[in-house]
Order: sequence, then C-alpha cells, then structure tokens
Amino acid sequence: MTITQWFIFFLIIQVIHFLGTWKLYVKAGRKAWEAIIPVYNAVILMKIINRPWWWVILLFIPIINLIMFPVVWVETIRSFGRNSTADTWLVVLTLGLYIFYVNYALDVKYIEERSLKPRTATGEWVSSILFAVVAATLVHTYFMQPYVIPTSSLEKTLLVGDFLFVSKFHYGARTPMTTVAFPMVHDTIPVIKTKSYLKKPQLPYFRLPGLQKIKRNEIVVFSWPADTVEQFFVKTNKRIRKPIDKKSNYVKRCVGLPGDSLSIKDGYVFINGKQTVLPDRAKPQFSYYVQTKGQLTPQYMYERYGVTGRFGQVKQGVYFFSAMTAEAAKQLEDNPNVISVKRNIDTQGNTQMGTVFPNSKDYKWNQDQFGPIYIPQEGKTVALNLKVLPIYKKVIEEYEGNTLSVNGNQILINGNPADSYTFKQDYYWMMGDNRHASEDSRYWGFVPEDHIVGKPVFIWFSYDTNASGPFWNKVRWDRVFTTVGGDGKPRSYLIYFLVAIALWYGISKFRKRKKENS
Repeated sequence: MTITQWFIFFLIIQVIHFLGTWKLYVKAGRKAWEAIIPVYNAVILMKIINRPWWWVILLFIPIINLIMFPVVWVETIRSFGRNSTADTWLVVLTLGLYIFYVNYALDVKYIEERSLKPRTATGEWVSSILFAVVAATLVHTYFMQPYVIPTSSLEKTLLVGDFLFVSKFHYGARTPMTTVAFPMVHDTIPVIKTKSYLKKPQLPYFRLPGLQKIKRNEIVVFSWPADTVEQFFVKTNKRIRKPIDKKSNYVKRCVGLPGDSLSIKDGYVFINGKQTVLPDRAKPQFSYYVQTKGQLTPQYMYERYGVTGRFGQVKQGVYFFSAMTAEAAKQLEDNPNVISVKRNIDTQGNTQMGTVFPNSKDYKWNQDQFGPIYIPQEGKTVALNLKVLPIYKKVIEEYEGNTLSVNGNQILINGNPADSYTFKQDYYWMMGDNRHASEDSRYWGFVPEDHIVGKPVFIWFSYDTNASGPFWNKVRWDRVFTTVGGDGKPRSYLIYFLVAIALWYGISKFRKRKKENS
C-alpha cells in the first residue's frame, strides 16, 4: 500500500470508530465530536476506559497494535458494564464490531470508577502474560533481537552454536512492513509449522534514526535478498515471494559499502583497487589439499589445529579440507606426517556461470576471481547497456519496483527508453569469512538497505557441538558474555555479571530484612 492508500485507510478507520462509539462517548460525559478527531479520540478513549495515555502510542506501533486493539475493545465494553465471558468473546471475534451493538442496541451506563483488577486468577494470568508479550515484542522489534549462528560462514569470529543479541538501534530499527503477523516469531509459527503472517496489507519501508552507519568489515544481520533457503541458487528472473521483513535472516561481514568498486583476486577482497584489511578477530578460511603419509581424524584436527570444517580423503594420501585458516595450514605444514599443504584457488577464466552472480555469459567470474563490480549508492547514476544490465537488473526491477524489458538493443524502464539508471537506495556487499563455504553476495548479489536488520553486539551463550563429554564440557565458557566487535581476543564478562547479580540479590535481601525489622 502507498502512503495515500494508508491515509485513506486511516480515515476510514476513524469513521468506523466514530459510528461505533459516539453514543458511548456521550454516556461517559464527553462530546460526540471527540470520537472522530484522529489521535485525540484515542487519548479521550484512554480516559474513558481509565487507562494511561501512552497506550495510544502502542496503538500505532505495527505488530504491537494487533495485540492492543483487542485489549482496548474489551476494556471499552467493560467500561459500560459488559463484563461477561460471552461479551468478551463477541467483541474479539467480531473484530470490535460488537461495540456497534452495545452503542446502538443496549441501554448501557458508564462505570466511571470501575475496578481495573481482574476478577479471577485466570484473568490475572492472562493480563500479565499479555503485557509481557507486548513488552517483549517491543524490545524484540525495535531494540534487541536474539539470534543463533546456524552455519560456519563466519567461523573463527562467530561460531556455530553462538547465541547472539542483535542490536536494532545501532543502524536504526526497521519498522515492520508486514502489518498482520504472529508476535515474537519470524516467518513460521513453532509446533504447527505454518506461516506466521499475511502478505497484505504492507506498510512502506521506514527506518528510525540510528547511532551509526554500517562500517566496512562490520558483521551485519540482514534479510536474505534471494528469499528463502528453499530456493538457493536463484536465477536472474527469480521473483521475491516473501515480504522483506519475513525473509530468512542471514549474518555476514559487510566487505563492500555503497559507492565502492569491489573485486576478488585469488580469494582476497580488493576495494577501490586496494586489498581490504580485516579486523584482527577475523580469521578468513579457504579450502586446502593436504598430502600426508598417514591418517588424519576429525577429532585430532579439531583439537590440534582448531579445524571445524568438513574434510575427507579424495585419493590415497590426499585430503581435501573445506575450510582452514592460514595459521592452521602453516602449522599443519610443520607436521612430520604431512608432505604438502596447498590452498585451493579457482583460476581466472574458470567460470562458474549459473551459480555466481550475475549469472551471465559475459562475466566469466568464480568465487575466487570476481569483478570489478560497482556497489550501488543512493542518488548515483550508472550507464546502462545490455552487458551491464544483468548486474543491476534485480536492483532496478525487484528491489526498486520498476518494470524492465528489452526490445532488441534497447532497454525500457517503466516503458521508457533508458541508457542510464539512478539508484533509489544504498546497497551492500556481504561475504562470509569462510570463503569456500559461504552463501553470500558472490552468488546472489547486492543487499539493499531496506533489508538490513541489525548489528550483532553480544554473545550471551555458546555451545560446541563438536566437543565430547557432558553438557558443561560443551559450553564455550570463554565466549559466554563476550562482545562481537572490538580488538584482540574476546573477553568474557560473565564473572562481572554474576557478581552484579549476587550484589543485587544481597542488597534486596538486606532491604527486605531491614523493612521487616522496622
């Protein structure tokens, strides 16, 4: 829906509210016209139902308002004596339209000093759970979201089994675009395994002001532009099926910013002609061929060299490692049972057309030899021709909502001939540190700004599935309560947290005892 359509929809809601409640406003000692003034009518309604004015704010926050509207409907009829279970179900199941019946057909009286305390223990529980969900949804949507690392694409920096908190406010929280969705879940409702949202109506994209812009080589969580994991290696004409904010969440390192010229040579990233320097916590990994005199076991390689990637024997005495750091490879070279260690690099001209972006015969690129490619920047213009078009086709057509066609050698955008295009938003280039085991921008292209979710800031728990022994042996205690960013080795703040909890508990006990004695 456009802004104009949303404005019309908002006005219709105001009219419906007026028609369904104006008599109730009068019975509560207010004027009938107060029921039709947008926003003001909500403030007056909060006074009528004896609820705080800031509930009005919750009514305008997407997703949270889905929870609040039924609450306000119920509170409204209860303010006029309709307290039965049947009344409650009727107003909820009719989406508030039962209030019309109360307004016109029943002779109700306004209860000015009604008790707000639930009449039963069940009601008390429902009320507590309801507002706990509201608070949690508010935090989850606009401030901080939990996330777990599912793959090894950022291995050595973020490990499989790391549980993160992702900040929404660093880059500015993206307000929900999907208006009707189950709270506190992403795209699927647990247990029943069904879709958690309706595709329509959709709000326009909007992002709240942030603390910072995305910096080069920062780790970023984003909505995967290529849609769902179900269809991974997408073709150029693939259509996006999910709303933006309900696409699968990915976490990668942002190696290219808007306006950069990016290329990859022998697996290393170059920005504007210079090799990028990764933070010291980043440990890029590549695949290797290792020739040995004996056997190599996963447990030995994990415990001795920290190798977590898959590996296996490809022929007698030769192993292929899917992921290993340069430091581990160097140490392995010194092993007396190892003959040679050779990094696996796709050579220039060894094209991976059909899997590597932009899936065009004009670009003979692969995962290690790629580009140069210009990363779109808002307001910047690029020249268009049939060779360049595959790179920016998805940007023009899908991410920025234009119609695109080709008539002979002529490119048509929205039906008009075009030899250039000006970008409407910023784009980013995301890659995993695990260069040969990462599904990243090399395969599906640019990440639009409206797909950015947030910045991982804190690891609150970490669990090593490769470790042996009982549960507590598998917990990576040195990673619990560590920051994602920063220089040097991650430092755990768990002990400080436990001390703070102990102090808080001790002070609380002391105050309680002092109060009892007094």
